[in-house]
Amino acid sequence: MNGKRVLVTGGAGFIGSNLANRLATDNEVIALDDCHLGTPENLDGVDENGDSTGEGGVEFVDGSVLDDDLPTDVDVVFHLAAYSSYTMVEENKREATRVNVEGFVNTVEQAREDGCDTVVYATTSSIYGSRTEPSPEDMPVEARTCYEASKLARERYGEYFGHHYDMTLAGLRFFSVYQGYGGAEEHKGEYANTIAQFADAIANGEAPVLFGDGSQTRDFTHVDDVVRAIELAADHELQGIYNVGTGESYTFNTMVEMINDELGTDVNPEYVENPLEVYVHDTMADATKLREATGWEPEIDFEEGVARVCAPYTG
Repeated sequence: MNGKRVLVTGGAGFIGSNLANRLATDNEVIALDDCHLGTPENLDGVDENGDSTGEGGVEFVDGSVLDDDLPTDVDVVFHLAAYSSYTMVEENKREATRVNVEGFVNTVEQAREDGCDTVVYATTSSIYGSRTEPSPEDMPVEARTCYEASKLARERYGEYFGHHYDMTLAGLRFFSVYQGYGGAEEHKGEYANTIAQFADAIANGEAPVLFGDGSQTRDFTHVDDVVRAIELAADHELQGIYNVGTGESYTFNTMVEMINDELGTDVNPEYVENPLEVYVHDTMADATKLREATGWEPEIDFEEGVARVCAPYTG
């Protein structure tokens, strides 16, 4: 993408800031965030107060996707703003539903009114439930949590805008996106990916806490690969739903072993009973559809990803 004016909602958050910073090299980028989960410090050319440092980079706007005057006079909207986890949404059902569903409709409608007809938005892979086989986009899905229901609602509204207004909307189902506390995940704390949390604990001599016996698996996808997929979805003006994942999965036990090997430590995990009523035990993406549409392939395998997560502690 080059020479475009774009809006990234949730732009000061984990994935949003990585996307905004990448695009800002060749495009005019506006990052909108209410700083509930994001922090302006994640953005290039923005200080901790959200003000420009005068060194180029991203334009930061402190605002909510529920606002009436969004900066949607752009070529492309990347809609990443959301309450982004099961526990986060369950504890704030009404507000989370407003942000995840009404905020989506509000943003897309304002974009449409301003003449922008290309939207790429975040949905979720958790609607597949637990699967040790690759999950294709056309398999049956279900909403077992408020979080999943809100993301499925986005997909249905995406269909509506596409059919009714001939807009181009690509919904991306992300699989376990990570970067580590050396990147833009640290501000997420307990909501950061498990690899970021476990690496930080082990590096500090603390036992990572694993639910059950640690045999659960995840398709860990590095944020750099995810950001490339988001950009390609816009470049190719994709329509519909696409998975973004590696097609490989690793157990939490294996992840802890890999972190210990990388850090030169020997910290054993602590196993506890799973406190969550609804829990996805296994995930694995089938990203064939995205690959065939754009040529996207993950470039960072998990071994390299673990090394990147651990690098700030070993350097």
